Amino acid sequence: MVVFALFIISKAGGLIYNREFHAGLSKLEANDYLIVAGTFHGIHAITKQLCPAAAAPTPPAITTPSLAPSPFPSRPSGLEVLETQNFRMQCFQTQTGVKFLLFTEPHQPNVDTMMRRIYELYADYVMKNPFYTVEMPIRCEKFDRGLDGFVKVRS
Repeated sequence: MVVFALFIISKAGGLIYNREFHAGLSKLEANDYLIVAGTFHGIHAITKQLCPAAAAPTPPAITTPSLAPSPFPSRPSGLEVLETQNFRMQCFQTQTGVKFLLFTEPHQPNVDTMMRRIYELYADYVMKNPFYTVEMPIRCEKFDRGLDGFVKVRS
């Protein structure tokens, strides 16, 4: 199976990281990557608003013990997967609003697990880097090497 590319989009909609792992997607120019990131950010925000409203919870029966309400109510997530004949784009949004877009083959297995591992690499090598400024482009060799090692093992 093939992982084509990874984009990381800041909470403001700017492209802070893009990496191509395998030739297969059409080549874009630098401005086109920025346009894709900004467009996806906007579409993600709109689809988050389109989610149907949650139904009102039914009151619990008197005989059943009541559970404490969840501190994280079910929130709409926006666009998560876009699948075509040639590729699949999976989005993972962090609690801080950073979006990870992973482009793979349409039938790539375990994409959710891959996204979690990529997020762990990001947290370990980028966010713990004292020289990294949030919302700025990511330039971290350890992150690049970690991604290379992980993606090459999976491909």
